[in-house]
Amino acid sequence: MRPTFTALDRKLVRDLWRIRGQALAIALVIGSGIALYVMSAGMLAALSDTRAAYYEQYRFADIFAPTVRAPRRTLAQIADLPGVTAVAGRVAAQVLVDLPEEAAPVSGRAVSLPAGGNGAGAANRIHLVSGRLPEAGAADEALLLAPFAEARGLGPGDRLQVTMNGRRRALAITGTALSPEHVYSIPPGELTPDDRRFAVVWLDGDSLAAAFDLDGAYNEALVTLSPGASAPATIAGIDRILAPYGGTGAYPRSDHVSDRFLTEDLKQLHMMGRVLPPIFLAVAAFLLNIVVSRLIESERQEIGLMKAFGYGDRQVAGHYARFVAAIVLAGGLFGCATGNWLGAEIARVYQQFYHFPYLIFRPPPAAMAVAVAAALAAAALGVVLAVRRAVRLTPAEAMRPPAPQVYARAAGGLRRLEGLLDQPSRMVLRRLARQPLRAGLTCFGIAAAMALTVTMNFNRDAVAAMIDISFHVAERADVTVTFREPRGPDAALALRQMDGVMAAEPVREVAVRLVGGRSSRLGSITGLGPQPRLSRALTADLAPVAMPERGIVLSRALAELLGLSAGEQVLVEVREGRRPTLSVPIAGIADTLIGTGAYMDLERLNRLAGEGPRISAVHLSVDPAQIEALAAGLKEMPQVAGVSIRADAKAAFRRMVDEGSGVFRWTMTLFAALIAIGVVYNAARIALAERARDLASLRVLGLTRGEAGYILLGELAVLTLLALPLGAVLGYGLSLFIADAFSTDLYRIPVVIAPDGYGNAALVVLGAALVSGWLVQRDVARLDLVAVLKTRE
Repeated sequence: MRPTFTALDRKLVRDLWRIRGQALAIALVIGSGIALYVMSAGMLAALSDTRAAYYEQYRFADIFAPTVRAPRRTLAQIADLPGVTAVAGRVAAQVLVDLPEEAAPVSGRAVSLPAGGNGAGAANRIHLVSGRLPEAGAADEALLLAPFAEARGLGPGDRLQVTMNGRRRALAITGTALSPEHVYSIPPGELTPDDRRFAVVWLDGDSLAAAFDLDGAYNEALVTLSPGASAPATIAGIDRILAPYGGTGAYPRSDHVSDRFLTEDLKQLHMMGRVLPPIFLAVAAFLLNIVVSRLIESERQEIGLMKAFGYGDRQVAGHYARFVAAIVLAGGLFGCATGNWLGAEIARVYQQFYHFPYLIFRPPPAAMAVAVAAALAAAALGVVLAVRRAVRLTPAEAMRPPAPQVYARAAGGLRRLEGLLDQPSRMVLRRLARQPLRAGLTCFGIAAAMALTVTMNFNRDAVAAMIDISFHVAERADVTVTFREPRGPDAALALRQMDGVMAAEPVREVAVRLVGGRSSRLGSITGLGPQPRLSRALTADLAPVAMPERGIVLSRALAELLGLSAGEQVLVEVREGRRPTLSVPIAGIADTLIGTGAYMDLERLNRLAGEGPRISAVHLSVDPAQIEALAAGLKEMPQVAGVSIRADAKAAFRRMVDEGSGVFRWTMTLFAALIAIGVVYNAARIALAERARDLASLRVLGLTRGEAGYILLGELAVLTLLALPLGAVLGYGLSLFIADAFSTDLYRIPVVIAPDGYGNAALVVLGAALVSGWLVQRDVARLDLVAVLKTRE
């Protein structure tokens, strides 16, 4: 049966075709908001579902309990704790990987294969990517972390030189693998993933225990809890059992470095879906209100005729509702398709940083339905008043032209400018003064596009500031050497005497639990010299914080987590050595951008730990020409557990930003340009529709096309120029909000916008305005003067 089209349906199609340019611009703005929501919601669902399935399938532990050396009989004690369903002990330790093509040793981690094999019941199972598992009892066979193997061109059959516990061993690679605890593969002591600089090898448990003198013992317990079990109570029980054996503090899965980074990214995706799409939908609602209001004003007589011929209020309202719905649904189709495409592209970016065996972007249908429903709701709010006016029109009232507006008051304020401006310019300003609300809303819409573009530049500038502050102001050491266990001060002297070393600053890291009121945090205190130069805590104005003789300096993020401020006391439970518990005054607050650090004077920290002068790492300032030679020499030192080179860490951080945030930044800039084009083009088209007769009359009186276009587009030029400073202010405010919303305890985002950030945003908006102006000027040039002048007032 062929569908039947009513007269109103045909009118709807004609109306949409007549304003097709405006409808397309509005649909693109709506689609941009929907695309952002579909992309963020889809990625959120994909990452959340993939993580949950991966963790469950490979039995990722709920609690990790590191220790120095615990006998295996303690595993039975842990298993008897309430809520514990499974517990396994393993050996895990830092190692160095010696690659022929690298001067510096590469940080690595050696982990014993799951006890009893890699079966379904094993904790922290391994996903085999290629090759096979090492044979039971084979001391020199190992699995290698797949991302590292791929980055270095290694695979089954290759050999790897690894230094374990000061002894070098050649391992035969039998296969490559992934693990749920290395979804985010990060070198020790750093905050950015670098597949080339971090290796994980899995070996037979007995051979690895023998290598680290842990026969019959383990140094990390993996605990699985039953649903609903209390993790804090279980952690307290585990700490009590492992305290005599050097337990440094059990922690839940949520504090595992890989899961923490993944969780923070999920929070940011959720926040992005809540903050940005409403801006686009609000602008679209504004545009629809202007367009529909103008359409209703121009169709007063048609509305009167429709009612005179028997169309009721519901039919008239339904006609304009379908008009709006058609535009929104077109934007919804574009938005859903674009959101799916963006999600797939960003999923590939995420796959470079989060190593799942699989990550399939499948936006949930509910997300697309919610996005389109929200767009329809926003559009309905935007046009409800205009449609209500149409419904209330009686046939007799609608057939009369609207009463002319009184402009005397608006014109009075412009008389003083008459002697300063030519006639076309006075016409431009008079138009703005007569419709201040519309002018203000148009200006605000353009400013919203400017604000979004400023925010995208803030993203770029904030990252640049984080890199500069982190790698040039706070951390200025060229090389950081970490020892396998705390050593005496003579270790720093030995490094200072190596060729190329210009300065050496010793550092001590002590594992602690910091308690403030009802909040606590498992971490470490960093011991620094009184006036450190190579690794410093900073104030808000980037001034270095001198280490106090008494007391502790907390990072602002850590102080907020503990609910403490300067001058108060923090309870410090030392988790190594003699394990004292002391109340320490907070001597100051540092504004660190990365991590939740705590700092003390080195000598004071050693006394707090109840040990003599000890250091765990040394920061080095090195002649750039000697860094490779120094790194090669460090390979031969058995006491060295890790070597971090600042240039490599900085390059990894920048690579992560360019490949991750770069895609998002350019996408958002494009969407902001669409908003600007949508607002300016619609405002210009509406002005043209309202003033076509006036412009045609002026053309007949002798004005050129350029002069007529100046009268029309001059109004928009004024609004665009006024919108730029307003957009800069709104952009700064939005940047403040986003910085606060997206900052975490892992890193804090500084609000930094370079002058060229505002300039680039202004260029985007001006470019969009020029494109819109060119399109409208083309329509002005094509005006059919005779046809326009025949239209009734």
